Amino acid sequence: MGRCGGADDSENSRRWWLLLTRMAAVTQRFLMHADNPQRRLVQQAVAILRGGGLMVYPTDSSYAFGCQMDARDAVARIERLRQTGKDHNFTFMCRDLSEIATYARVEDWAYRLLRARTPGPYTFILPATREVPRRLRNPRRRTIGIRVPDHPVPLAILEELGEPVMSSTLILPGDPMPLTDPEQIYMRLRGQVDLVIESGNCSVEPTSVIDLIAGYPRVLRQGRGDTAAFA
Repeated sequence: MGRCGGADDSENSRRWWLLLTRMAAVTQRFLMHADNPQRRLVQQAVAILRGGGLMVYPTDSSYAFGCQMDARDAVARIERLRQTGKDHNFTFMCRDLSEIATYARVEDWAYRLLRARTPGPYTFILPATREVPRRLRNPRRRTIGIRVPDHPVPLAILEELGEPVMSSTLILPGDPMPLTDPEQIYMRLRGQVDLVIESGNCSVEPTSVIDLIAGYPRVLRQGRGDTAAFA
């Protein structure tokens, strides 16, 4: 006896969601409590992600774009909105270190460093594994950014979703720093993203970016995270 539903239904739901959002061009707004995110809103946000949607969400550094890693349309929209180049490192936002080994090759010395500095406002550049779609790796270095946030909202979303979120700092072309005011974010991105999650103002500083490719830590960008330990 055949199964009812399954993969076909999931794919049909995904296509239906994409059709509806493109037709309506509606950007939803969720006001989530920064310390205790409402489970109902978290579930709705995850449903949007699973439908191929693109969200803007708060982190422990700045606001960021986020989508599922297999959401080609959403990834393309991030690239278009940010006007990223071919060498752009996308970031996998992970709920904890247990997810990292699936998507990045981590040597023992690097793992000890990650364990000491996560969760927190750091992005670590590591060699990507085969689990990472080719289009999401840095094409020249075959690397990926890895991050574990210290903020209840993304952690709740990651827990509900059960996989990492593809993430990119919310810096728009011509802006010197990330957008931080939720109202301004909504007004500038209305109709271009599917969801804006508001949890108050975030920092104007992005994450500190630490390259772990060469066998030792190298600071690529000084941001919100203290980099004195990597000097």
